Amino acid sequence: MEKKIGVYICTDCEIGSALDIDQLRKVAKKMKVPVVKENSLLCMKEGIEFIKNDIDQEGVNAVIIAACSPRVNYDTFNLDVPLIERVNLREGVIWSHPPDDEDTQMMAEDYVRMGILKMQKMEAPEPHKIEDIVRSILVVGGGIAGITAANEAAMAGYDVSLVERDELLGGWLAKLHKQAPTKPPYTDLEEPLIKGLIKEVQQNSRIKIYTSSKIEKIEGAPGLYDVTVRTNGTTESFKSGAIVLGAGVVPYDATKITHLGFGQYPNVITNYMVEELASKGQIMRPSDGKPAKSVAFIQCAGQRDEEHLPYCSATCCVESLKHAKYIRNQDPSVKVYIFYKDMRTPGHYEHFYKAIQNDPGVFLTKGDVKGITEEEDKNLVVEVENSLIGEDIQVGVDLVVLAIGAVPVTALGEEKLPPGVNPGDAFIPYVMIETDTLNLDYRQGGELPALSKGYPDSNFICFPYETRRTGIYAAGPVRSPMDMPSAMEDATGAALKAIQCIELASRGEAVHPRAGDTSSADFFMQKCTQCKRCTEECPFGAINEDEKSNPLYSVTRCRRCAVCLGACPERIISFKNYSVDMIGTMVKKIEIPDEDEEKPRVIVFACENDAYPAIDLAGLHRLNYTPFVRVIPLRCVGSVNLAWIADALSKGIDGILLLGCQHGEDYQCHMATGSHLAEIRLSKVAETLDRLKLESGRVQMTQTSIADYYKIPQILDDFLEKLDGFGPNPYKGF
Repeated sequence: MEKKIGVYICTDCEIGSALDIDQLRKVAKKMKVPVVKENSLLCMKEGIEFIKNDIDQEGVNAVIIAACSPRVNYDTFNLDVPLIERVNLREGVIWSHPPDDEDTQMMAEDYVRMGILKMQKMEAPEPHKIEDIVRSILVVGGGIAGITAANEAAMAGYDVSLVERDELLGGWLAKLHKQAPTKPPYTDLEEPLIKGLIKEVQQNSRIKIYTSSKIEKIEGAPGLYDVTVRTNGTTESFKSGAIVLGAGVVPYDATKITHLGFGQYPNVITNYMVEELASKGQIMRPSDGKPAKSVAFIQCAGQRDEEHLPYCSATCCVESLKHAKYIRNQDPSVKVYIFYKDMRTPGHYEHFYKAIQNDPGVFLTKGDVKGITEEEDKNLVVEVENSLIGEDIQVGVDLVVLAIGAVPVTALGEEKLPPGVNPGDAFIPYVMIETDTLNLDYRQGGELPALSKGYPDSNFICFPYETRRTGIYAAGPVRSPMDMPSAMEDATGAALKAIQCIELASRGEAVHPRAGDTSSADFFMQKCTQCKRCTEECPFGAINEDEKSNPLYSVTRCRRCAVCLGACPERIISFKNYSVDMIGTMVKKIEIPDEDEEKPRVIVFACENDAYPAIDLAGLHRLNYTPFVRVIPLRCVGSVNLAWIADALSKGIDGILLLGCQHGEDYQCHMATGSHLAEIRLSKVAETLDRLKLESGRVQMTQTSIADYYKIPQILDDFLEKLDGFGPNPYKGF
């Protein structure tokens, strides 16, 4: 496409009074832009018509809006042209720097130059549309989450394949005697609703159910998955557009909690065993089959304990209260003791908790259970320390119930480190756990990457359903500890995300966090050295390998983070609107003042998801920061190619600051591992700086979040102060 660029400079919101607009026009004209205009109502109806007139009458097909931040008015400037670029003169320049100032003007001119050069290098992305898109959803797991996801997807008009390993649907909830209250007054036990939901899926013609079945293999990518299922001794294959993983949890192995006596004393049982006993009619002592006359419940048995389960399983407190009611309903003379670390009954469960509290036959206290011993008659003595009554307690009971936690099925299997990572490396906090659940045909492993606690990894704050495998959405307690109503809500959200994924793939658009992005990676394979950096470092498993270790790129798996672009030492990977050459040339276009002017230049490579918005907010709050920085927003700091750093320093840039998201176990990086990968790569940049005879401190990375906007001026000032100690870049002027 032959581009005709139009630059439109807004003069409202103080831009016209703070900057020399004529000089900005000259900058654009010097770069041979054919159409350069200004308007005081650019974001209003009149301004949009002003631009549209040039599109229709003058053939402008590449529009640069030099006005407010690209994070605002994006719908307003959604013009019918192939290419649109935004230059941030408002929040990024005049709202964060003094008006009518030489340095402020130089900053604005640099941003205009960089925006024009980016547009000159840019090409319109061509959406990779899947014409034979498969509008059906695979749901793995037939418990409450899987059944809910299947029902919701079917009601939305999508065909569903529901695969369950067991002979019957329902999972653990199908074994419940009663369920905790979900309706006012929230004090009475209810019949399990799972039975009705099972009937719904069985009667829905859009849902095909596979029981006693397992996934043998999943090939392909979102929109075109090929699924192979082994069912009742035979193999069946079908296609699917997206996947919901609702495989659920299993009870923690109580024999590992040695001081509580399970497996050693017959009258120590688990909360899961109580349901089975209640379903048979009466809760009896396993040792002699006699009804229990006194029962102790020990909460958090092996939970919130770094030696066992470091987390709370979310349901145990309410379930123990329910079990106490079972026992009291069975025999009002039975005494019940509940020892807890904290009683967690959120929301309407608080009414249920208070009802049990008011039962005179139930004694509740906070305390630490030191141990359990058995007497000759098989009765048990529970020793409790740090109780609320201020002294140690010993309680003799007939039966002890351990409230053990739940383990996601994704945690059951062999743990493997990600490719290219060695034991002891301080790398990304996830492992591959091969569990024989999904059996993905992915270069990076057959299952979902899991956090250290075994749950499928995702960005829990911003994108809770998203896993690191595009098109696969975890739901219910396999994703995070939760109760039944939460699991149903969670599964509904996951089903909607699966539907969104299919529809976006059909239009050639990316899913989160760059939802709607139609660009995709191009690989110049003639220069590929098969180093495997891109296949190992892609956070989302979007790149497989052939038998010769050549990268095999899957567009619909790709999140367009461009981490592969930063990983490639040969620079063979690029996007039509984001490339090593494009950003590198923008860096080279920054005007470098002479050394004697004492005006240093710093490039800030800022993540578009947190760091750039934080800088924007600093401007919105009129926080002044140094005018010597030039901010370049990136899809992810993990996309930084070391060539940009070498080019910037050799040009005379005094320092480079990478502003990325928080990483570590509680990471906030929208691209999962991008921020951490950037820091690892920077640790190796010292070699390049040594070769250039420059101080390694000239290149630095800082973690930030959108909430840290007020820290931005100080972060930049501190970096400039550090550079001042090094003196000017000796390459300045060459």
